[in-house]
Amino acid sequence: MKKGLVIDREAQMIGVYTLDDKKTYRGIPRKKVLKKTKIYAGDYVYGEVVDENTFAIEQVEERKNFLVRPPVANVDKVLIVSTIKMPEFDNFLMDNLLVVYEHFQTDPVIIFNKIDLLNEEEKAGLEKWTQIYTDAGYDVLWVSAARNEGIQKLTDYLEGMICVLAGPSGVGKSSILSRLVGVQLEVREVSEKTERGRHTTTGVKLFPFGENSFIGDTPGFSSVDALYFLKPNEVRLYFREFLRYDCKFPDCTHTREPGCQVREAVKNGEISCERYKNYIKIIKEDPALWQELC
Repeated sequence: MKKGLVIDREAQMIGVYTLDDKKTYRGIPRKKVLKKTKIYAGDYVYGEVVDENTFAIEQVEERKNFLVRPPVANVDKVLIVSTIKMPEFDNFLMDNLLVVYEHFQTDPVIIFNKIDLLNEEEKAGLEKWTQIYTDAGYDVLWVSAARNEGIQKLTDYLEGMICVLAGPSGVGKSSILSRLVGVQLEVREVSEKTERGRHTTTGVKLFPFGENSFIGDTPGFSSVDALYFLKPNEVRLYFREFLRYDCKFPDCTHTREPGCQVREAVKNGEISCERYKNYIKIIKEDPALWQELC
């Protein structure tokens, strides 16, 4: 049987991209497949080419992960796109997104776009936040989709992966997507008055690019609450830098427990105050917990 990747899922329409001949077919799942599982973009499927337009799906490979928004399976990287300005960087939203995508067992990567717009002071801010997230354990890349800067480096970085773009409206996700796949997609300018993007992506489609790489867009959003997906005592498990420390109690919430090594690390400057502050905000604890350390 041939192996394919579902790159388009819209209502009853399924688009299957075959990995050997790099052609896209309309996927028709057998009844036995439909009885077992729903099919989503990102699913690896096995079957046979019936004719020049049709791929009969006989089997769906077990997924390694699944994102709810958008519904995409087997995601290797989530590219969380942000900007220092237009719109202004929201580190609280960033930390909520990082927690959520870690929870879904994907590997989030931070992309700062529109670096061409920054003055010297704003470039210093970019370097500051890059250092904070690099120290926390994340890959951080800089691009300017408008000037095509950093796009080839990003293409090489994503070789052989399934990835999706995420982040708030207006940060240039669709512009980055257009650069990566070499197709101009409809993008509307950011409103100077609101600094919010007017473009909203409504569906999900994976686009092939580079060397066996695939990327999809996601809806823009202005707020995410990690507690919609996790319990407060689970959030600590998805702050990467916290996991480097062994507290006195294995279930330490890094708030009031004695012998907390994470709070000691914040106090000593080993963990950024900005990250710890957002952790306290996410779990809706007393702000005094970070104020007394920072």
